[in-house]
Amino acid sequence: MNAPDHLHFSESHEWVDATAPGAAAVGISDHAQEELTDVVYLELPAVGRVLAKGEPFAVIESVKAANDIYAPVSGVVVEVNSALAESPEAINEDPYGAGWIVKITLSDPAELDALMTGQAYREHLS
Repeated sequence: MNAPDHLHFSESHEWVDATAPGAAAVGISDHAQEELTDVVYLELPAVGRVLAKGEPFAVIESVKAANDIYAPVSGVVVEVNSALAESPEAINEDPYGAGWIVKITLSDPAELDALMTGQAYREHLS
């Protein structure tokens, strides 16, 4: 189970990488992409959209099902991974790298404290 320690994880299997200056990257966990199996489509939010923690902001479709992706923190979408429109399988191949979904500016960085560390997420799944 791959859950890098520098990321923050939600119970609904999204991750946040707030280590880079500026915007935080958001995606779905390795566990989530394994459960979905082959991702075939991703509906991305618009740049400028304001997200509230816990709100669905994207739809991911796989050969098995369609699911909402929830905002693990509040913020404003400043970038979307438009490469996923042509290659949604990047979420399966590299969920913590090329498979990032959006970048957001955090409205309340303290919300990160309510998320799980990589270790806590691994324990949550076991």
